Order: sequence, then structure tokens, then C-alpha cells
Amino acid sequence: MSAQLTLVFWSKMPVITAPHDSASHLDSTVSDKLFPIREVSRLTGINPVTLRAWERRYGLIQPTRTESGHRLYSKGDIETVHRILDWIERGVAVSKVGKILARDDQQAKAVRAERDVVEEGEWPQWQARLVQAISDFDDRQLERLYGQVLATYPLDVVFQDILMPLWNELLRHEGRFGQASEWLFFDNFLRVRALERLQLACASPVPRVLLAAMAGECRKLELLVAALLMSRDDLAVKVLGMGQPFDELTLVCEKTRPQALILFSNYSHNHDFAGRLNRLALTLDCPLFLAGAASDLAQDNLAGTSVGCLGNEGRLMRRRLQQFLGGGLDT
Repeated sequence: MSAQLTLVFWSKMPVITAPHDSASHLDSTVSDKLFPIREVSRLTGINPVTLRAWERRYGLIQPTRTESGHRLYSKGDIETVHRILDWIERGVAVSKVGKILARDDQQAKAVRAERDVVEEGEWPQWQARLVQAISDFDDRQLERLYGQVLATYPLDVVFQDILMPLWNELLRHEGRFGQASEWLFFDNFLRVRALERLQLACASPVPRVLLAAMAGECRKLELLVAALLMSRDDLAVKVLGMGQPFDELTLVCEKTRPQALILFSNYSHNHDFAGRLNRLALTLDCPLFLAGAASDLAQDNLAGTSVGCLGNEGRLMRRRLQQFLGGGLDT
């Protein structure tokens, strides 16, 4: 098998656009990429008064203005709001956050430049070696490579940027004789390794959250990797079995008393889906969150409910979960 593969991100992340702001008088191409202040407040949990103060008093964010004076925020502005909130939650005075953000921006440019070099060089090389071990069905070589990659990069880089893109690429390319067997070989290997790491985390005496898949809406490995990427040293994520009945989640939570319940789905749902989740949330003694592609797709329908949306990207899911549980974000 050739080691030259075109790799894609492992999750099925949809493209989400903002609703049109009738007051903007901008063309649809521009307005789809901008958010009114009320929407930014909903997405970030920061009230409009505070957002205006961060702009006028501290110059931390600079939204664009329509002819009538309405503020419109880009996705970059929203990310900046999250960064400001992160530093304030660490105890930094808001008056000092601006200097920190400027410093971080400079560092981020250097990191992105280095990351681009790595992506063009090292990651494809690791993936090519993995492809060779997979095509040879060589579990010992695959184990050695897996250990070397883990020793070289952080866990989220290993799974999100190296292993899962390769897994997804093998899954997408069907038809060649032996392809299905190679994917199954790699899938089984990764499931065992991911489950081992999760079991170690859940064995420690730390608070935990439960993660369950909506029936038939993701593969087992996607669920395990999502749990790995959301886990922290002080919070373990326990994965419920595939096929967990939706109607029995309340019972499971009553028995296990988790800090939160997370549902994972990669599919779009009808409007009743938000109602089902909200009704479930009302029966729980812990917060309810939605993760995966469905989280982005259902976000507007879940506005105003008690269900929190964690997103579909590993680092974002972990950060939002931490902020929700710490009281830094509102559902």
C-alpha cells in the first residue's frame, strides 16, 4: 500500500454560519460571518454591558460597526472574548489582560509557523510509517510506533492530528482488496489503547463525567477519543456502552451521581431533538451537555435551554466543559 495519503480531520465538523442581522445592511456574504452583540453574549456567557466596557475602556475587542452604529463581531472577536475570560478566571485583572493577549499573539505566530513546518515534515512521516505497519498487519511495529509518537507529542496532538486523520482516511477509501481488513486492524488497535488510557484515568479518585453516544450516531473509537480529549487530571470521563438507551440515562445518573452527563452525536437532528434533550436535562441532578457535530448543528435550537453545547473539536470541548463546570459559561 502506498504511504501517500491525503489526510483529513477526524471529526465530521460542519460549517456553521451566523444568522443574518437585519440591522447591518451588509450583503449576505459578509453578514454570514458576523454576529450581533446579543448572539456573542449568548455564545460566550458575557453580558452586552461587559462586552461594551471591554471595548471602550480597555480596547480588548474591536467589533465592526454598521452605518446605524450596531456592533458586529467576527469569529476571531468571539475567540478573543473566550481568551479574556480564561485569563480573568485565572485571577488576572481585566486592565492587564490586553498586554497578555498581545504577548500571546506574538507567541502564537511563532507557534503557527513552527506547526506548519511540523505538519509538512514530521507528522506525514509518522503517518507513512504507521501506514506501512498497518498494511503489513504488524501489531508489534504498530505498537512501537504508537509508543514513539506518544513520547514525542502531547496526547491531544497524537490522537487528533496524527492517528485519527489516518483512521478516517482509511475508512473513507473503500473498494481496494484488503482495505477493510487494514482499517479494522487499525481501529481495533486504537480502541484498545484509548480504552486503556481511559480506564487508568477513571481508576483515580477524581470527579468524573459520563459520556454516552446517541444510538447509531458515531463509531466506538470516535466516542473513546472524544473522552480522552475531554479528560483532565482533575476530571475523568467515563464512557457508557454503545447502545445505551436514551430513556435510561436518568436512572444511570441517579445511581452513579456524575458531575455532568455528555451526549455525543455526529448527526443532524430534527427540531424535536432539542425538546428531547431539554426534557432529559430537567430529570437530571447534574448538567447535560451535547458534543460532536450535532452540538454545532443544534446550537441555535438549544438556545435558552439548560443544555450546554461543547462543540466538535477536542481542545474546544475540553475548554468549554471546564468553563461550564467552573461557572465561567452559561448554558
